[in-house]
Amino acid sequence: MQLVSNSLTDQQPVGAKYVFAVIDPENHVALSDNLNPHLAWSGAPEGTRSFAVVVHDPDVPSAGDDVNQEGREVPDTLLRVDFYHWTLFDIPATQNSVEEGAYCSGITPRGKEGPDAGNGLRHGKNDYTGWFAGDADMEGDYFGYDGPCPPWNDSIIHRYVFTVYALDVETLPTGDDFSGAALAEIIKAHALDSASLTGTYTLNPRLV
Repeated sequence: MQLVSNSLTDQQPVGAKYVFAVIDPENHVALSDNLNPHLAWSGAPEGTRSFAVVVHDPDVPSAGDDVNQEGREVPDTLLRVDFYHWTLFDIPATQNSVEEGAYCSGITPRGKEGPDAGNGLRHGKNDYTGWFAGDADMEGDYFGYDGPCPPWNDSIIHRYVFTVYALDVETLPTGDDFSGAALAEIIKAHALDSASLTGTYTLNPRLV
């Protein structure tokens, strides 16, 4: 399979339109346009019955002690874990792209609804669901795409892996857990092939 994008270039920074937050000199970060990027794929194997999109950041700090703390940086030696930004599935086998902004445009406090993504497609919860838990203004179930927002004091540049999977099922057999981590495992179990693009992003002015 091959994955291309009009919005992303492999191994290059993710554009400001597609992120949750950008650098702000006074407040560290400011909210951004948060558009889902364009993705297009080809070369699916015989037997493909649907497609799925998974976007994750494998570089998220495993502990939050130093995250977004004044006068400190998250050390590059800290163990890193996955953070899921998007799972979109039950994409028909006749569809070979998702358009820019079709599934996310702007930031929705308390999260977008789901799992219905329209036209028979479904999407899972992204990990902002957990990140905003306990925040009176923002907590909720965050379905669909929400873009990069790494800690503004992280000492590493984060990677954002956009992967399209060709699946052997028309409808993904989900249970009650619509978290990105749970859905990604089910998607991988039904994958016939996949293709990826990786973008990079930082909110640390020192690393720009």
